[in-house]
Amino acid sequence: MDLRLDDKVAIVTGGSRGIGKGIALEYAKAGAQVMIVSRKAEVCEAAAEEIGHGCRWMAGNAGDEVFVADVVSTVMADFGRADIMVNNAGTNPYAGPTIDIDLPRWNKTWHVNVTAPLMWSKAVWDAHIKESDGGCSVVNISSVGGFATNPIIGAYDVTKAALIHLTKQLAAEMGPKANVNAICPGLVKTDFARVLWEGDRGDQVAQAYPMKRLGEAFDMAAMAVLLASEAGSWLTGQAIVIDGGGLVSFSKIG
Repeated sequence: MDLRLDDKVAIVTGGSRGIGKGIALEYAKAGAQVMIVSRKAEVCEAAAEEIGHGCRWMAGNAGDEVFVADVVSTVMADFGRADIMVNNAGTNPYAGPTIDIDLPRWNKTWHVNVTAPLMWSKAVWDAHIKESDGGCSVVNISSVGGFATNPIIGAYDVTKAALIHLTKQLAAEMGPKANVNAICPGLVKTDFARVLWEGDRGDQVAQAYPMKRLGEAFDMAAMAVLLASEAGSWLTGQAIVIDGGGLVSFSKIG
Protein backbone atom coordinates (compact mmCIF):
# COMPACT_ATOMS: atom_id res chain seq x y z
CA MET A 1 0.00 0.00 0.00
CA ASP A 2 1.43 3.36 -1.04
CA LEU A 3 0.40 5.88 1.61
CA ARG A 4 0.45 9.36 0.10
CA LEU A 5 -0.11 12.83 1.54
CA ASP A 6 0.06 14.79 -1.71
CA ASP A 7 -1.50 18.27 -1.63
CA LYS A 8 -1.64 18.23 2.19
CA VAL A 9 0.12 20.69 4.49
CA ALA A 10 1.40 19.60 7.89
CA ILE A 11 2.65 21.43 10.97
CA VAL A 12 4.89 19.44 13.32
CA THR A 13 5.80 20.85 16.73
CA GLY A 14 9.10 19.71 18.16
CA GLY A 15 9.97 18.84 14.59
CA SER A 16 13.71 19.50 14.72
CA ARG A 17 14.74 16.20 16.30
CA GLY A 18 13.63 12.79 17.53
CA ILE A 19 10.11 11.59 16.84
CA GLY A 20 9.02 14.96 15.47
CA LYS A 21 11.77 15.08 12.89
CA GLY A 22 11.09 11.47 11.96
CA ILE A 23 7.43 12.27 11.34
CA ALA A 24 8.26 15.41 9.35
CA LEU A 25 10.67 13.43 7.18
CA GLU A 26 8.16 10.70 6.36
CA TYR A 27 5.40 13.26 5.72
CA ALA A 28 7.66 15.07 3.27
CA LYS A 29 8.56 11.80 1.54
CA ALA A 30 4.83 11.06 1.24
CA GLY A 31 4.26 14.32 -0.62
CA ALA A 32 3.13 16.74 2.09
CA GLN A 33 4.35 20.29 2.50
CA VAL A 34 5.80 20.44 6.01
CA MET A 35 6.37 23.23 8.51
CA ILE A 36 8.46 22.26 11.54
CA VAL A 37 8.66 24.36 14.68
CA SER A 38 11.07 24.18 17.60
CA ARG A 39 12.87 26.53 19.95
CA LYS A 40 16.31 26.94 18.33
CA ALA A 41 16.62 28.47 14.87
CA GLU A 42 19.91 26.79 14.00
CA VAL A 43 18.59 23.35 14.95
CA CYS A 44 15.39 23.94 12.96
CA GLU A 45 17.33 25.06 9.92
CA ALA A 46 19.59 22.00 10.02
CA ALA A 47 16.62 19.67 10.45
CA ALA A 48 14.70 21.28 7.58
CA GLU A 49 17.72 20.87 5.31
CA GLU A 50 17.98 17.20 6.29
CA ILE A 51 14.26 16.62 5.74
CA GLY A 52 14.36 18.34 2.36
CA HIS A 53 11.37 18.35 0.00
CA GLY A 54 10.89 22.08 0.62
CA CYS A 55 10.49 21.71 4.39
CA ARG A 56 9.88 25.06 6.09
CA TRP A 57 10.69 26.04 9.67
CA MET A 58 9.94 28.65 12.30
CA ALA A 59 11.67 28.93 15.67
CA GLY A 60 9.79 29.71 18.87
CA ASN A 61 8.10 28.41 21.98
CA ALA A 62 5.40 25.87 21.10
CA GLY A 63 3.49 26.92 24.23
CA ASP A 64 3.39 30.61 23.30
CA GLU A 65 -0.07 31.59 22.03
CA VAL A 66 1.32 34.44 19.92
CA PHE A 67 3.84 32.12 18.26
CA VAL A 68 1.13 29.55 17.59
CA ALA A 69 -0.98 32.17 15.81
CA ASP A 70 2.04 33.44 13.86
CA VAL A 71 2.96 29.97 12.59
CA VAL A 72 -0.57 29.07 11.54
CA SER A 73 -1.12 32.42 9.82
CA THR A 74 2.19 32.00 7.97
CA VAL A 75 1.21 28.51 6.83
CA MET A 76 -2.16 29.77 5.64
CA ALA A 77 -0.60 32.70 3.82
CA ASP A 78 2.01 30.53 2.10
CA PHE A 79 -0.03 27.38 1.39
CA GLY A 80 -3.68 28.32 1.87
CA ARG A 81 -4.39 25.31 4.09
CA ALA A 82 -3.31 23.44 7.23
CA ASP A 83 -4.50 19.84 6.93
CA ILE A 84 -2.36 17.97 9.46
CA MET A 85 -1.41 19.03 12.97
CA VAL A 86 1.17 16.95 14.83
CA ASN A 87 1.43 17.86 18.50
CA ASN A 88 4.81 16.37 19.34
CA ALA A 89 6.54 19.01 21.47
CA GLY A 90 6.77 17.98 25.10
CA THR A 91 8.68 18.65 28.28
CA ASN A 92 9.64 16.84 31.45
CA PRO A 93 11.41 19.27 33.82
CA TYR A 94 10.98 17.16 36.96
CA ALA A 95 11.96 13.68 38.10
CA GLY A 96 10.80 12.25 41.40
CA PRO A 97 7.62 11.58 43.37
CA THR A 98 4.68 13.53 41.98
CA ILE A 99 3.62 14.48 45.51
CA ASP A 100 6.87 16.46 45.87
CA ILE A 101 6.78 18.44 42.61
CA ASP A 102 6.88 22.23 42.89
CA LEU A 103 4.03 24.18 41.33
CA PRO A 104 6.08 26.02 38.65
CA ARG A 105 7.34 22.77 37.13
CA TRP A 106 3.91 21.15 37.46
CA ASN A 107 2.35 24.09 35.61
CA LYS A 108 5.03 24.09 32.90
CA THR A 109 4.58 20.36 32.26
CA TRP A 110 0.81 20.77 31.91
CA HIS A 111 1.10 23.85 29.72
CA VAL A 112 3.52 22.32 27.20
CA ASN A 113 2.11 18.77 27.20
CA VAL A 114 -1.65 19.46 27.34
CA THR A 115 -2.55 23.13 26.89
CA ALA A 116 -0.26 23.67 23.90
CA PRO A 117 -1.70 20.75 21.90
CA LEU A 118 -5.15 22.23 22.47
CA MET A 119 -3.93 25.67 21.31
CA TRP A 120 -2.39 24.26 18.12
CA SER A 121 -5.43 22.11 17.38
CA LYS A 122 -7.77 25.05 17.88
CA ALA A 123 -5.61 27.30 15.71
CA VAL A 124 -5.66 24.94 12.69
CA TRP A 125 -9.35 24.23 13.29
CA ASP A 126 -10.24 27.92 13.18
CA ALA A 127 -7.90 28.70 10.27
CA HIS A 128 -8.77 25.83 7.94
CA ILE A 129 -10.23 22.57 9.19
CA LYS A 130 -13.71 23.65 10.24
CA GLU A 131 -14.40 25.10 6.77
CA SER A 132 -12.60 22.34 4.88
CA ASP A 133 -14.05 19.47 2.88
CA GLY A 134 -12.66 17.03 5.45
CA GLY A 135 -9.71 14.69 5.21
CA CYS A 136 -7.74 16.54 7.90
CA SER A 137 -5.90 15.03 10.85
CA VAL A 138 -4.58 15.81 14.31
CA VAL A 139 -1.91 13.47 15.67
CA ASN A 140 -0.95 13.84 19.33
CA ILE A 141 2.21 12.22 20.67
CA SER A 142 1.37 10.82 24.09
CA SER A 143 3.16 7.95 25.89
CA VAL A 144 2.62 4.47 27.28
CA GLY A 145 3.21 6.24 30.58
CA GLY A 146 -0.33 7.54 30.28
CA PHE A 147 -1.59 4.04 31.13
CA ALA A 148 0.43 3.37 34.29
CA THR A 149 2.03 4.86 37.38
CA ASN A 150 5.72 5.65 37.71
CA PRO A 151 7.82 6.58 40.75
CA ILE A 152 10.12 8.92 38.80
CA ILE A 153 8.19 10.58 35.93
CA GLY A 154 4.67 10.37 37.32
CA ALA A 155 3.92 14.07 36.76
CA TYR A 156 4.87 13.76 33.10
CA ASP A 157 2.77 10.62 32.76
CA VAL A 158 -0.27 12.35 34.27
CA THR A 159 -0.12 14.94 31.49
CA LYS A 160 0.20 12.19 28.88
CA ALA A 161 -2.90 10.50 30.29
CA ALA A 162 -4.70 13.83 30.02
CA LEU A 163 -3.53 14.17 26.42
CA ILE A 164 -5.10 10.81 25.64
CA HIS A 165 -8.45 12.00 26.97
CA LEU A 166 -8.08 15.33 25.14
CA THR A 167 -7.55 13.28 21.97
CA LYS A 168 -10.86 11.49 22.52
CA GLN A 169 -12.68 14.73 23.29
CA LEU A 170 -11.36 16.49 20.18
CA ALA A 171 -12.12 13.45 18.04
CA ALA A 172 -15.76 13.67 19.11
CA GLU A 173 -15.87 17.39 18.37
CA MET A 174 -13.77 17.67 15.18
CA GLY A 175 -15.34 14.85 13.18
CA PRO A 176 -16.12 14.50 10.36
CA LYS A 177 -13.77 17.30 9.29
CA ALA A 178 -10.75 15.68 10.97
CA ASN A 179 -9.73 12.47 12.63
CA VAL A 180 -7.85 12.89 15.91
CA ASN A 181 -5.62 10.17 17.33
CA ALA A 182 -2.77 9.73 19.80
CA ILE A 183 0.39 7.72 19.33
CA CYS A 184 1.69 6.32 22.61
CA PRO A 185 5.37 5.36 22.28
CA GLY A 186 7.26 3.07 24.57
CA LEU A 187 10.95 3.78 25.09
CA VAL A 188 12.28 5.30 21.86
CA LYS A 189 15.93 6.09 21.23
CA THR A 190 15.72 9.88 21.14
CA ASP A 191 17.75 12.61 22.83
CA PHE A 192 14.70 13.47 24.95
CA ALA A 193 14.71 9.97 26.50
CA ARG A 194 18.48 9.45 26.44
CA VAL A 195 18.80 9.07 30.21
CA LEU A 196 16.47 6.06 30.03
CA TRP A 197 18.32 4.13 27.31
CA GLU A 198 21.99 5.07 27.35
CA GLY A 199 24.45 2.33 28.23
CA ASP A 200 23.41 -0.97 29.71
CA ARG A 201 20.00 0.30 30.81
CA GLY A 202 18.75 0.42 27.23
CA ASP A 203 19.82 -3.16 26.61
CA GLN A 204 18.11 -4.30 29.79
CA VAL A 205 14.84 -2.63 28.84
CA ALA A 206 15.02 -3.97 25.28
CA GLN A 207 15.39 -7.54 26.53
CA ALA A 208 12.21 -7.13 28.59
CA TYR A 209 10.24 -6.19 25.49
CA PRO A 210 8.81 -9.09 23.46
CA MET A 211 10.30 -7.53 20.30
CA LYS A 212 13.75 -7.34 21.98
CA ARG A 213 14.59 -3.85 20.77
CA LEU A 214 13.89 -0.24 21.65
CA GLY A 215 11.79 1.98 19.44
CA GLU A 216 13.11 4.21 16.68
CA ALA A 217 11.63 7.47 15.43
CA PHE A 218 10.57 5.72 12.22
CA ASP A 219 8.32 3.34 14.18
CA MET A 220 6.23 6.34 15.27
CA ALA A 221 6.53 8.17 11.95
CA ALA A 222 5.12 5.25 9.96
CA MET A 223 1.97 5.25 12.10
CA ALA A 224 1.72 9.04 11.84
CA VAL A 225 1.69 8.75 8.04
CA LEU A 226 -1.04 6.11 8.17
CA LEU A 227 -3.20 8.23 10.49
CA ALA A 228 -2.95 11.27 8.22
CA SER A 229 -3.57 9.32 5.00
CA GLU A 230 -6.78 8.14 3.38
CA ALA A 231 -6.06 4.65 4.75
CA GLY A 232 -6.49 5.96 8.29
CA SER A 233 -9.46 8.22 7.66
CA TRP A 234 -11.98 6.10 9.61
CA LEU A 235 -9.71 5.78 12.63
CA THR A 236 -10.34 8.44 15.27
CA GLY A 237 -10.31 8.93 19.03
CA GLN A 238 -7.74 6.18 19.51
CA ALA A 239 -4.62 5.93 21.66
CA ILE A 240 -2.35 3.66 19.66
CA VAL A 241 0.40 2.01 21.69
CA ILE A 242 3.68 1.38 19.85
CA ASP A 243 6.01 -0.07 22.45
CA GLY A 244 7.48 -3.33 21.21
CA GLY A 245 5.04 -5.16 23.45
CA GLY A 246 6.19 -3.52 26.66
CA LEU A 247 2.70 -3.21 28.14
CA VAL A 248 2.04 -6.92 27.64
CA SER A 249 5.45 -8.15 28.73
CA PHE A 250 5.73 -10.68 31.52
CA SER A 251 8.60 -8.62 32.93
CA LYS A 252 8.30 -5.28 34.65
CA ILE A 253 9.37 -2.47 32.32
CA GLY A 254 11.00 0.49 34.01
